[in-house]
Amino acid sequence: MAGPLVVIGDTLLDVDVEGETERLCPDAPVPVVDVAAEQARPGGAGLAALLAARDGADVVLITAIGDDPDGHRLCGLLSEEVELIRLPLRGATVRKTRVRARGQTLVRLDAGDGTARYAPSREAVEAIGRAGAVLVSDYGRGVARMARELLRDVAVPVVWDPHPRGERPMPGCALLTPSEAEARALCQGACHGPDQAARRLVRDLRAGAVAVTTGACGAALAVQGGPLTRVPPPVRAGGRDACGAGDRLAAAAALALRDGADVRDAVAIGVGEASRFVERGGAATIKVREQRLGDRPRTALEVAGLTRAYGGRLIATGGCFDLLHAGHVSLLRRARALGDALVVCVNSDESVRRLKGPSRPIVDVRDRVEVLRALGCVDAVLVFDEDTPAAAIERLRPDAWVKGGDYEGELLPESEVLGRLGAETVVLSTLPGRSTTNLIREIQ
Repeated sequence: MAGPLVVIGDTLLDVDVEGETERLCPDAPVPVVDVAAEQARPGGAGLAALLAARDGADVVLITAIGDDPDGHRLCGLLSEEVELIRLPLRGATVRKTRVRARGQTLVRLDAGDGTARYAPSREAVEAIGRAGAVLVSDYGRGVARMARELLRDVAVPVVWDPHPRGERPMPGCALLTPSEAEARALCQGACHGPDQAARRLVRDLRAGAVAVTTGACGAALAVQGGPLTRVPPPVRAGGRDACGAGDRLAAAAALALRDGADVRDAVAIGVGEASRFVERGGAATIKVREQRLGDRPRTALEVAGLTRAYGGRLIATGGCFDLLHAGHVSLLRRARALGDALVVCVNSDESVRRLKGPSRPIVDVRDRVEVLRALGCVDAVLVFDEDTPAAAIERLRPDAWVKGGDYEGELLPESEVLGRLGAETVVLSTLPGRSTTNLIREIQ
């Protein structure tokens, strides 16, 4: 089975403000838009990754996203459909807001100056190592610059979708997919027309193939060692909104190459998907349900994934939490203060019986979980059946694991997995005299 499609590139936040306009503003000859709805979606590399995921592929997106409200919103839009590996961004997340009425864009407002800041990422290297194909989606914000190093020894097909303000594609790519304007920029104005540009770029960049996209006319395709051909679209969508068509073509072609298609067939598939995409209305028709940590109760793994996507610090702790008392609450509050989200790993009833004896737990696991979830300092609860939380830690991959009590110098059962994950172990003192065993003894 082919590995995932890994998309490397710049992700933007696209926002469509939809409304109706029936009159002009009294103080200027501009339309007044009565806003009816606002729809957000990922743009740039994020859109290419989302479209590939909706084709049924496993997709990993390596991108730079800012630690700001627009960046958090982007992570929420992406986190449920693609695996997100987040790189740091210098500056604000780029947001493009289109004000639209009756299907027509009236004005676009651009904000954000963010550029990628290079930071070596073990997760990114590992993702590329298991890739079935790679798509570099360059939007001129710096992530493609890192792709050269990350892809130096890659053995799978690489598709590079360039940008006029971006990086020159690395030599040896399986396929380049520039627009006519992008091809002219790569040729430094020395080429006349898409055919000549495609031939020259195949030679200059030692690419397997170059498909210069020509809008409603499809693409001009030059293949290393072969004749130039024209790839026409199956449907004509002239005059419609073509926003996102290049991302659709590149993503579809990359998936086809991953699945074993030759480059001519891959480009034909890409052109067909892009033309149908425009015919259906383009990027404006892409609907994404926004995900935020506070929208609804989330599973522990959802909280862990979203926290990582936001660039936050995930804290985890574990225990039986039978007869919750002030010592437990104090520990959990202090643990939560160490990061941005706290997941509590709780022993199942069978696990507690093996550890504490047949008379325990006093409170069954459903009630223990319900009480823990009611605490404002707890973001999620994960129940585990094993004698130690090692497997739960492996699934959560927290940044820090909190233990209560005096464990200085003592080797914990979960130490091996914590060390392998690079997670910090934090020991917090417990409140004196507070313990479930003492509480049970007093009751008896």
